[in-house]
Amino acid sequence: MQPLGRVLIIAGSDSGGGAGIQADIKTVTALGGYAATAITAVTVQNTLGVTAIHPIPPAIVAAQARAVLDDIGADAIKTGMLGDAATLAAVVEVLERAAAIPAVIDPVMIAKGGAALMDSAAIQMLRTRLIPRAALLTPNVPEAEALTGLTITSLDDQRRAAEALLAAGARAVLMKGGHLPGERVIDLLVTAGGETAFEAERIDTPHTHGTGCTLASACAVGLAQGLALPEAVARAWAYVQEAIARAPGLGRGHGPLDHGWPLRGRA
Repeated sequence: MQPLGRVLIIAGSDSGGGAGIQADIKTVTALGGYAATAITAVTVQNTLGVTAIHPIPPAIVAAQARAVLDDIGADAIKTGMLGDAATLAAVVEVLERAAAIPAVIDPVMIAKGGAALMDSAAIQMLRTRLIPRAALLTPNVPEAEALTGLTITSLDDQRRAAEALLAAGARAVLMKGGHLPGERVIDLLVTAGGETAFEAERIDTPHTHGTGCTLASACAVGLAQGLALPEAVARAWAYVQEAIARAPGLGRGHGPLDHGWPLRGRA
Protein backbone atom coordinates (compact mmCIF):
# COMPACT_ATOMS: atom_id res chain seq x y z
CA MET A 1 0.00 0.00 0.00
CA GLN A 2 1.09 3.59 -0.63
CA PRO A 3 2.21 5.36 2.56
CA LEU A 4 -0.41 7.62 4.10
CA GLY A 5 1.75 10.74 3.93
CA ARG A 6 1.38 13.41 6.61
CA VAL A 7 1.18 16.99 5.32
CA LEU A 8 1.25 20.06 7.56
CA ILE A 9 -0.47 22.89 5.69
CA ILE A 10 0.23 26.48 6.77
CA ALA A 11 -2.24 28.71 4.94
CA GLY A 12 -5.37 30.86 5.11
CA SER A 13 -8.98 29.75 5.33
CA ASP A 14 -11.35 30.28 2.37
CA SER A 15 -14.97 30.48 3.52
CA GLY A 16 -16.09 29.50 0.02
CA GLY A 17 -14.19 26.23 0.23
CA GLY A 18 -12.49 26.52 -3.16
CA ALA A 19 -8.99 27.58 -2.18
CA GLY A 20 -6.77 27.87 0.88
CA ILE A 21 -6.89 25.41 3.77
CA GLN A 22 -10.18 23.93 2.56
CA ALA A 23 -8.81 23.08 -0.90
CA ASP A 24 -5.59 21.81 0.66
CA ILE A 25 -7.35 19.41 3.02
CA LYS A 26 -9.61 18.11 0.25
CA THR A 27 -6.65 17.55 -2.05
CA VAL A 28 -4.46 15.76 0.45
CA THR A 29 -7.37 13.55 1.52
CA ALA A 30 -8.43 12.72 -2.05
CA LEU A 31 -4.87 11.60 -2.82
CA GLY A 32 -4.69 9.35 0.21
CA GLY A 33 -2.76 11.52 2.64
CA TYR A 34 -3.34 12.97 6.10
CA ALA A 35 -3.75 16.75 6.39
CA ALA A 36 -3.00 18.81 9.48
CA THR A 37 -3.15 22.61 9.52
CA ALA A 38 -1.90 25.88 10.91
CA ILE A 39 -4.30 28.63 9.84
CA THR A 40 -2.72 32.01 9.10
CA ALA A 41 -5.86 34.05 8.39
CA VAL A 42 -9.61 33.79 8.10
CA THR A 43 -10.88 35.28 4.85
CA VAL A 44 -14.41 36.28 3.94
CA GLN A 45 -14.79 35.19 0.35
CA ASN A 46 -16.82 33.33 -2.21
CA THR A 47 -16.53 32.80 -5.96
CA LEU A 48 -16.99 36.55 -6.52
CA GLY A 49 -13.96 37.61 -4.47
CA VAL A 50 -12.44 38.42 -1.09
CA THR A 51 -14.24 41.04 1.00
CA ALA A 52 -12.39 40.83 4.33
CA ILE A 53 -9.29 39.25 5.87
CA HIS A 54 -8.76 38.58 9.59
CA PRO A 55 -5.11 37.62 10.32
CA ILE A 56 -4.32 35.11 13.04
CA PRO A 57 -1.59 36.34 15.45
CA PRO A 58 1.82 35.08 14.25
CA ALA A 59 2.58 33.44 17.61
CA ILE A 60 -0.62 31.39 17.30
CA VAL A 61 0.24 30.41 13.72
CA ALA A 62 3.62 29.12 14.86
CA ALA A 63 2.10 27.41 17.91
CA GLN A 64 -0.38 25.53 15.71
CA ALA A 65 2.46 24.27 13.53
CA ARG A 66 4.64 23.26 16.48
CA ALA A 67 1.73 21.43 18.12
CA VAL A 68 1.31 19.31 14.99
CA LEU A 69 5.02 18.67 14.49
CA ASP A 70 5.62 17.79 18.16
CA ASP A 71 2.89 15.15 18.22
CA ILE A 72 1.62 13.95 14.82
CA GLY A 73 4.69 14.91 12.82
CA ALA A 74 4.83 15.61 9.09
CA ASP A 75 6.40 14.08 6.00
CA ALA A 76 5.99 17.33 4.04
CA ILE A 77 5.01 20.92 4.79
CA LYS A 78 3.03 23.12 2.41
CA THR A 79 2.69 26.87 2.80
CA GLY A 80 0.11 29.07 1.11
CA MET A 81 -1.25 32.47 2.14
CA LEU A 82 1.04 33.99 4.78
CA GLY A 83 0.04 37.65 4.54
CA ASP A 84 2.40 39.91 6.43
CA ALA A 85 6.09 39.91 7.32
CA ALA A 86 5.51 39.00 10.98
CA THR A 87 3.57 35.87 10.04
CA LEU A 88 6.11 34.95 7.42
CA ALA A 89 8.95 35.33 9.94
CA ALA A 90 7.13 33.03 12.36
CA VAL A 91 6.64 30.44 9.64
CA VAL A 92 10.29 30.65 8.54
CA GLU A 93 11.33 29.91 12.12
CA VAL A 94 9.10 26.81 12.13
CA LEU A 95 10.59 25.64 8.83
CA GLU A 96 14.13 26.19 10.06
CA ARG A 97 13.43 23.96 13.07
CA ALA A 98 11.94 21.33 10.74
CA ALA A 99 14.66 21.59 8.09
CA ALA A 100 14.65 17.84 7.37
CA ILE A 101 11.01 17.97 6.20
CA PRO A 102 10.57 19.00 2.53
CA ALA A 103 8.62 22.24 2.13
CA VAL A 104 6.42 23.07 -0.85
CA ILE A 105 6.11 26.85 -0.99
CA ASP A 106 3.17 28.34 -2.88
CA PRO A 107 3.93 32.11 -2.86
CA VAL A 108 0.32 33.25 -2.61
CA MET A 109 0.17 37.01 -3.23
CA ILE A 110 -3.04 37.75 -5.12
CA ALA A 111 -6.47 36.09 -4.95
CA LYS A 112 -8.19 34.92 -8.12
CA GLY A 113 -10.44 37.97 -8.04
CA GLY A 114 -7.47 40.37 -7.73
CA ALA A 115 -7.34 41.06 -3.98
CA ALA A 116 -3.81 41.50 -2.57
CA LEU A 117 -2.96 38.78 -0.04
CA MET A 118 0.65 39.74 0.82
CA ASP A 119 2.20 43.11 1.62
CA SER A 120 5.48 44.45 0.20
CA ALA A 121 7.54 43.76 3.33
CA ALA A 122 6.39 40.15 3.29
CA ILE A 123 7.27 39.78 -0.38
CA GLN A 124 10.82 40.91 0.36
CA MET A 125 11.09 38.45 3.24
CA LEU A 126 9.69 35.71 1.02
CA ARG A 127 12.52 36.38 -1.44
CA THR A 128 15.29 36.33 1.12
CA ARG A 129 14.17 33.88 3.80
CA LEU A 130 11.40 31.61 2.54
CA ILE A 131 12.53 30.76 -0.99
CA PRO A 132 15.77 29.23 0.33
CA ARG A 133 13.64 26.83 2.44
CA ALA A 134 11.72 25.53 -0.61
CA ALA A 135 12.16 21.97 -1.76
CA LEU A 136 9.63 23.06 -4.41
CA LEU A 137 8.45 26.58 -5.23
CA THR A 138 5.21 26.87 -7.26
CA PRO A 139 4.79 30.44 -8.58
CA ASN A 140 2.36 31.55 -11.26
CA VAL A 141 3.35 34.26 -13.74
CA PRO A 142 2.36 37.35 -11.66
CA GLU A 143 4.04 35.87 -8.58
CA ALA A 144 7.24 35.02 -10.45
CA GLU A 145 7.33 38.50 -11.97
CA ALA A 146 7.00 40.06 -8.50
CA LEU A 147 9.71 37.83 -7.08
CA THR A 148 12.23 38.19 -9.91
CA GLY A 149 11.49 41.55 -11.51
CA LEU A 150 11.32 39.83 -14.89
CA THR A 151 8.54 40.20 -17.47
CA ILE A 152 7.13 36.80 -18.44
CA THR A 153 5.36 36.49 -21.80
CA SER A 154 6.74 33.23 -23.22
CA LEU A 155 8.03 29.77 -22.39
CA ASP A 156 11.59 31.05 -22.53
CA ASP A 157 10.63 33.75 -20.02
CA GLN A 158 9.17 31.07 -17.75
CA ARG A 159 12.46 29.22 -17.95
CA ARG A 160 14.49 32.34 -17.12
CA ALA A 161 12.27 33.13 -14.16
CA ALA A 162 12.58 29.58 -12.83
CA GLU A 163 16.36 29.74 -13.16
CA ALA A 164 16.40 33.04 -11.26
CA LEU A 165 14.36 31.49 -8.46
CA LEU A 166 16.73 28.52 -8.33
CA ALA A 167 19.57 31.01 -7.99
CA ALA A 168 17.66 32.60 -5.09
CA GLY A 169 17.82 29.29 -3.22
CA ALA A 170 14.85 27.13 -4.19
CA ARG A 171 15.84 23.52 -4.87
CA ALA A 172 13.15 23.14 -7.55
CA VAL A 173 10.64 25.44 -9.24
CA LEU A 174 7.35 24.53 -10.86
CA MET A 175 6.87 27.63 -13.02
CA LYS A 176 3.18 27.73 -13.94
CA GLY A 177 2.08 29.16 -17.27
CA GLY A 178 -1.69 29.29 -16.91
CA HIS A 179 -1.76 33.11 -16.94
CA LEU A 180 -0.15 33.27 -20.37
CA PRO A 181 -2.43 33.38 -23.44
CA GLY A 182 -2.75 30.48 -25.83
CA GLU A 183 -4.71 27.32 -26.50
CA ARG A 184 -2.26 25.19 -24.51
CA VAL A 185 -1.02 25.53 -20.94
CA ILE A 186 2.61 24.69 -20.17
CA ASP A 187 4.10 24.40 -16.70
CA LEU A 188 7.86 23.88 -16.30
CA LEU A 189 9.47 21.88 -13.51
CA VAL A 190 13.03 23.18 -13.33
CA THR A 191 15.82 21.84 -11.13
CA ALA A 192 19.61 22.06 -11.21
CA GLY A 193 19.52 18.81 -13.18
CA GLY A 194 17.22 19.95 -15.99
CA GLU A 195 13.58 20.58 -16.74
CA THR A 196 10.33 18.73 -17.41
CA ALA A 197 7.40 20.29 -19.25
CA PHE A 198 3.76 19.53 -18.42
CA GLU A 199 1.48 20.54 -21.27
CA ALA A 200 -2.23 20.23 -22.01
CA GLU A 201 -4.95 21.92 -23.99
CA ARG A 202 -6.44 24.81 -22.05
CA ILE A 203 -9.83 23.99 -20.54
CA ASP A 204 -12.27 26.80 -21.34
CA THR A 205 -13.88 27.42 -17.94
CA PRO A 206 -14.10 30.20 -15.34
CA HIS A 207 -14.07 27.57 -12.60
CA THR A 208 -10.39 27.57 -11.67
CA HIS A 209 -10.52 29.05 -8.16
CA GLY A 210 -7.90 27.43 -5.94
CA THR A 211 -5.95 25.80 -8.74
CA GLY A 212 -2.60 26.94 -7.34
CA CYS A 213 -3.38 25.82 -3.78
CA THR A 214 -4.59 22.50 -5.09
CA LEU A 215 -1.54 21.85 -7.26
CA ALA A 216 0.92 22.71 -4.48
CA SER A 217 -0.88 20.49 -1.97
CA ALA A 218 -1.05 17.64 -4.47
CA CYS A 219 2.71 17.93 -4.96
CA ALA A 220 3.26 18.03 -1.19
CA VAL A 221 1.27 14.87 -0.50
CA GLY A 222 3.17 13.07 -3.25
CA LEU A 223 6.47 13.98 -1.61
CA ALA A 224 5.03 12.99 1.77
CA GLN A 225 4.16 9.58 0.35
CA GLY A 226 7.73 9.04 -0.84
CA LEU A 227 7.34 9.83 -4.53
CA ALA A 228 10.35 11.33 -6.28
CA LEU A 229 9.82 14.97 -7.23
CA PRO A 230 9.09 14.42 -10.96
CA GLU A 231 6.58 11.68 -10.17
CA ALA A 232 4.93 13.73 -7.42
CA VAL A 233 4.53 16.70 -9.76
CA ALA A 234 3.29 14.55 -12.65
CA ARG A 235 0.60 12.94 -10.49
CA ALA A 236 -0.38 16.32 -9.03
CA TRP A 237 -0.61 17.91 -12.47
CA ALA A 238 -2.85 15.14 -13.81
CA TYR A 239 -5.04 15.34 -10.71
CA VAL A 240 -5.55 19.09 -11.13
CA GLN A 241 -6.32 18.83 -14.85
CA GLU A 242 -9.07 16.33 -14.12
CA ALA A 243 -10.36 18.41 -11.20
CA ILE A 244 -10.69 21.43 -13.50
CA ALA A 245 -12.43 19.38 -16.17
CA ARG A 246 -14.92 18.10 -13.58
CA ALA A 247 -15.54 21.47 -11.87
CA PRO A 248 -19.12 21.45 -10.55
CA GLY A 249 -19.94 25.00 -11.69
CA LEU A 250 -20.76 26.40 -8.25
CA GLY A 251 -21.19 30.12 -7.65
CA ARG A 252 -21.51 33.14 -9.92
CA GLY A 253 -17.80 33.86 -10.33
CA HIS A 254 -14.60 31.82 -10.33
CA GLY A 255 -15.93 28.51 -9.05
CA PRO A 256 -14.09 25.68 -7.28
CA LEU A 257 -12.58 22.54 -8.75
CA ASP A 258 -13.85 19.01 -8.14
CA HIS A 259 -11.26 18.04 -5.55
CA GLY A 260 -12.95 14.77 -4.67
CA TRP A 261 -13.04 13.14 -8.09
CA PRO A 262 -10.54 10.34 -7.27
CA LEU A 263 -12.81 9.15 -4.48
CA ARG A 264 -15.56 8.54 -7.04
CA GLY A 265 -13.29 6.99 -9.67
CA ARG A 266 -12.88 7.97 -13.30
CA ALA A 267 -16.25 6.76 -14.52
